Amino acid sequence: MGRLDGKVAVITGATSGIGEATVDAYCKEGAKVVFCGRNEELGAEVEARQPDGSAVFVKADVLHEDQIKGVLDTAVEKWGRLDVLFNNAGGSSSMPGKHHAFNIEDVDEESFKYSQWYLLGSCMVATKHASPIMRKQKSGSIINNSSKGAHQAEVAADPLYSAAKAGLSNYTKAAAMQLGPMGIRVNAVSPGAIATPIFWGGHTNGRQLSKEEAQTRLDRFVDAVNGGIMPLTGPGGEAWDIAMACVYLGSDEGRWVTGIDLVVDGGMLAVKGDHEGTAKQMVAMWEKHDERMGRT
Repeated sequence: MGRLDGKVAVITGATSGIGEATVDAYCKEGAKVVFCGRNEELGAEVEARQPDGSAVFVKADVLHEDQIKGVLDTAVEKWGRLDVLFNNAGGSSSMPGKHHAFNIEDVDEESFKYSQWYLLGSCMVATKHASPIMRKQKSGSIINNSSKGAHQAEVAADPLYSAAKAGLSNYTKAAAMQLGPMGIRVNAVSPGAIATPIFWGGHTNGRQLSKEEAQTRLDRFVDAVNGGIMPLTGPGGEAWDIAMACVYLGSDEGRWVTGIDLVVDGGMLAVKGDHEGTAKQMVAMWEKHDERMGRT
């Protein structure tokens, strides 16, 4: 028996990274899964390797509310119910084709609206459309993919990303309070440094990362794991670690758990003390990144 036998799940942004790993984990544990993304080729690959037609890919962009609703409707039309919603879609706060508003002085109205909808608003409207389905069942589990950055500002932090993820973590608590009496649990998972395509050169925002971007992110990840800013060292966290947290939160094992933000970060938030050396290292790294990008 699988831990998710008989359950139907929707997972957004699931053609790579954490979402892809969660599709794999959910299908392995017996769930039926509808998952979405913007890349049809990658979506077809993920769907094809799942056993016995247990997963269905739907091309959808979470920037559009009607497409989010369409993914949820597909799950109900195909399997008659919705037990788990994992709001995973997200990534960089930068708009496709525009320079990353990494510095506060670069933030404008357009970049703010894009990032807050992409990282926060899309989760809210997905919950909005999942709620009536789950309310009729008197059961359901909604999981929001937040971030360690929602809990602790980082050196060289992305202000738009940090703001959206902090909002998502607190929204999770508000939604848990409102939906709990209907039998719907709402939780978040907050990854720390996780080795996903965002770091090592895969797809983000519908495009391939440049070698410079991929190397910068990979360098930052390796330094975080082995540079003394987390208790657990070694290869670092992987997408599977987050997927298994989502298995727990989506399963009946977590039936008395709601309103929490499960941090999976190798202990980064537990570390106290002066990280001046690490801070200087991080600043130097991003200065080098700016130099590569021609921003000096």
